[in-house]
Amino acid sequence: MKYSRILMLAAFYAALVTAQDQPAASLTIKGDIPSSVTLTADDLAKMPRETVTVADQDGTKISYEGVLLREILKRAGAPLGNQLRGKALTTYILAKAHDGYEVVFTIGEIAPEFGNESIIVADKRDGKPLFGYQGPLRLECANDKAGARSVRMLETLEIVRLQK
Repeated sequence: MKYSRILMLAAFYAALVTAQDQPAASLTIKGDIPSSVTLTADDLAKMPRETVTVADQDGTKISYEGVLLREILKRAGAPLGNQLRGKALTTYILAKAHDGYEVVFTIGEIAPEFGNESIIVADKRDGKPLFGYQGPLRLECANDKAGARSVRMLETLEIVRLQK
């Protein structure tokens, strides 16, 4: 009986420490937009949701759920729709992770009028919150053949316009 209490307390403590180690989900969008925006987990939960399915390295299918990147950029005031012409087409998105990993996407890639890529900012994997090193947010590129542009531990999206 004494050992079961100790095991129960140890499990509770481990769960508490893990929960404290997990950063709160938030995403900052900054750069060449009217003003910086920070979206919380609650903000993302209220936005239209999408699900994409990708193959894991071993071939198993994984479902990620989240918000389309273009919806987040639209909310932040990035040039989309009828604003996406001429110099605005020189805009790119620099996605930055907590561990320093960075990737780039062009604005045309995600725009429905051009590339129409299904890139999402995911907060769930197979219906559960992203765990440990996967989250709390992940940029997932459903149509990429290799997963190198999927960004785990996503923290920042920087909008850069090369021609002003």
